[in-house]
Amino acid sequence: MNLRLSLRSQLLIGILVPVLLGVAINTASLYRQALRAADTAYDRTLLASAKSIGEQLAVVGRGDAAVLQANVPYSALEAFEADNRSRLYYKVSGFRGEMVSGFEDLPAWHGRIPAKGPYAALVDFYDERYRGEPVRMAVLLQPVAGPEGRGMATVQVAETLELRQTLARQILVDTLWRQAALLAVLTAVVLLVVQVATRPVRALSAQLRERAEDDLSPIEAGRAPRELQPLLDATNHVMGRLAQLLEHQKRFVRDTAHQLRTPLAVLKAQLQSARRGDVEPAQALAEVAHTVDRATELANQMLALAKVEQMRQQGDAPVSDWAVAARTVALDLGALIAQAALEFDIETVPAPIRSHDWALRELTRNLLHNAIRHAPPGSPLTLRLAARDGMAELRVEDRGPGLSAEQQARLFQPFAAGRGGGTGLGLAICHEIVRTLGGSIALVNREGGGLAAVVRLPLAQNPAP
Repeated sequence: MNLRLSLRSQLLIGILVPVLLGVAINTASLYRQALRAADTAYDRTLLASAKSIGEQLAVVGRGDAAVLQANVPYSALEAFEADNRSRLYYKVSGFRGEMVSGFEDLPAWHGRIPAKGPYAALVDFYDERYRGEPVRMAVLLQPVAGPEGRGMATVQVAETLELRQTLARQILVDTLWRQAALLAVLTAVVLLVVQVATRPVRALSAQLRERAEDDLSPIEAGRAPRELQPLLDATNHVMGRLAQLLEHQKRFVRDTAHQLRTPLAVLKAQLQSARRGDVEPAQALAEVAHTVDRATELANQMLALAKVEQMRQQGDAPVSDWAVAARTVALDLGALIAQAALEFDIETVPAPIRSHDWALRELTRNLLHNAIRHAPPGSPLTLRLAARDGMAELRVEDRGPGLSAEQQARLFQPFAAGRGGGTGLGLAICHEIVRTLGGSIALVNREGGGLAAVVRLPLAQNPAP
């Protein structure tokens, strides 16, 4: 199952989990420190009891015959027993390790005095077990001197751990509830901060949900944080592209419905006239064929105009040779050129353009077809394709009537017919193709008559071999 967490959940998990781990580690560290402090405090008391016993020792005898004598009543240790919750045991060993006083079964010491201890005494602390329960043991090496001899006595004092364990539990409880209170405060602060930080995201979500289905206007950034700005910019860019695409589709449907209505109405009227016998059958068929040709040309050019918009949305295109496309178009229109008895001249050089091949052919076909349509019979017609300075330039020149100022003002507008009729879409298609490919197009009246159509497109950089 693909579990997708909300941004708020991710922030809470990303913040609270490390905080929780940190608090847990800190709690364990504080607990260990508190236990060490408690051990140090109780060890000091244990050392005091060992010293108290050491003060009761004396030496009897001289030289090698000197022995240790202890007079330690157990009541002397009662002052060191806390609230009767812990018990003390002791053992005093003589100069040669012999038992002197105390509990004989107390385990003997086999360790050594630390080089640097926390107390100014020859003492060693360690954990041991005595009579089946854990105890804390203190071993004190006590120098004993008298008028008749001297030596080093070993004093062992063991304490049961009831009081230490009770204190440890109390320290743990105190540490836990304090850390729990700290964690609760941190959680509340994090929840508040995350709630405030994600408020702009929720506001944007609500704004988008409340929008109409056809509302593609830019999203207002408002108080959105800086981190959301790239997302908003990208979203507004996509919505702008969608708005343009929808507007183009609406315009295409509107224009298509408007433009096709006329030839269809004419075609219907011609068929009705032919059925009534108002015109000769041959003439009626010729008129119907002419109307169908005009409607077909209009439909094809409308589709070509829509295809140009689709090409603009697709982005990168393959590299095509404009020279190949131009010569292919010239060959396709050869019959029209021959019918008009035009003196056609074509010169091309390789011109790699980053474009779909159909777009280059559609561009060249419209320009050359317009020139053929308006060139006087038997006049020169030239098509030249050159490449220099990173640009490819196509020039189509004829000896037709040229353009008036009024025609030049609305030349590239859809359905604005230029010289001698037509659908009015050819130059609009050329203009859209050139604009999509990042080039320029101009129609210039030539001196001495005629028109020159000049198209410049950028050459492809590093075209594939």
